[in-house]
Amino acid sequence: MFTGIIETTARVVKIEKENTNYHFTLEVPFGDELAIDQSMAHDGCCLTVVKVDKEKKQYVVTAMDETMLKTNLSTWQVGTEVNVERSMRMDGRFDGHIVQGHVDQTATCTKVVDENGSWRFYFSYDPKNAPSITVPKGSISINGVSLTVVDSEPGMFSVAIIPYTYQVTNFHNFRPGTVVNIEFDVFGKYVQRLLEQYMEANALVR
Repeated sequence: MFTGIIETTARVVKIEKENTNYHFTLEVPFGDELAIDQSMAHDGCCLTVVKVDKEKKQYVVTAMDETMLKTNLSTWQVGTEVNVERSMRMDGRFDGHIVQGHVDQTATCTKVVDENGSWRFYFSYDPKNAPSITVPKGSISINGVSLTVVDSEPGMFSVAIIPYTYQVTNFHNFRPGTVVNIEFDVFGKYVQRLLEQYMEANALVR
């Protein structure tokens, strides 16, 4: 479980393919604090640390074929900057929103607007992929960042980014065409599914 408050960014330093799996070696400032079996969110995707080199502050995570197909990890290259967050602590304030690290689908950045002090980022996604719901002022996770939805339409939404978030996450790398991981709000997903089941049940009764 995560909060969507990014700790820092890591950089991909090596990529190895083994059968259908991909092993990513990343370097991060707190790499000497990591341990094997630890869960970390990478651009919002929960991956398990399988190897640690404390001296180099590097670690390895493995992504299976299913993860590669449903996330933006297939776009990673050596040098890619990745948002990272260690799992949530239970002894502090909850500053973001509940982020499970289970990417629902990818979205594509369609437009970036400089608003003279902040930035508005627009994204498009496939609304046919369930769950897929956003609401104005609702929560959404983009590359693991907990954000508030501004505009919301089927298959499209926007978020506003303050300078701090722009600088400390990989949002400063986003351009039209950039593919990102999105995780819709977990409560919204449950409500959507319950409504679908209710409608299906009513249709059967009729």
